[in-house]
Amino acid sequence: AFTLLTISGLLILCGQFFGGGLFIRLARYIHIIGAILSAPAIFFMIVIWLKDMLPALCDIKWILIGGGYLSKKKFPIPAKKYNAGQKMWYWCAIPGGIIMLATGFIIWGFGASLDIIRLSVIVHMVLGMIIVAFFLTHLYFTLFAIAGSLESMKTGYKPEEEVHILHSLHKYKESDVIPGEHH
Repeated sequence: AFTLLTISGLLILCGQFFGGGLFIRLARYIHIIGAILSAPAIFFMIVIWLKDMLPALCDIKWILIGGGYLSKKKFPIPAKKYNAGQKMWYWCAIPGGIIMLATGFIIWGFGASLDIIRLSVIVHMVLGMIIVAFFLTHLYFTLFAIAGSLESMKTGYKPEEEVHILHSLHKYKESDVIPGEHH
């Protein structure tokens, strides 16, 4: 749903460049479908992850060292199950997604004054750019900066060494880990 919203939203934004017409009208319909699909997903993300995404003291330390991404040497990074970067993405995506849904609802013409619609368009576009920037940053780290992170996102497992380095404060049961295997 997020991918549908992002691509169709950018097409709508640049509709004049693409000549408008049927292609952009189709992008608008796809955008609505993406919004309908994302609404329940936002609710489930709140329920599933809210407790784990609350800020912790170790998040300040993580931010101060840039998550360890700028260092060439490996050392334990102060993070629990989710690091501060993942938490920032959550707190951008969830409230941002709710605001995007609300402003999108207003923009599509559900009975608001012209001034409210204009304000909604500005908020929708600015917030959309922020969310896309966070997404692209997340995508970069997932695909390029951290070897094996895409695989661990697909499987739910990370190598034991990686857990000890990137999530040094995360408590897990030893029975969940097979030394030397991907977890």
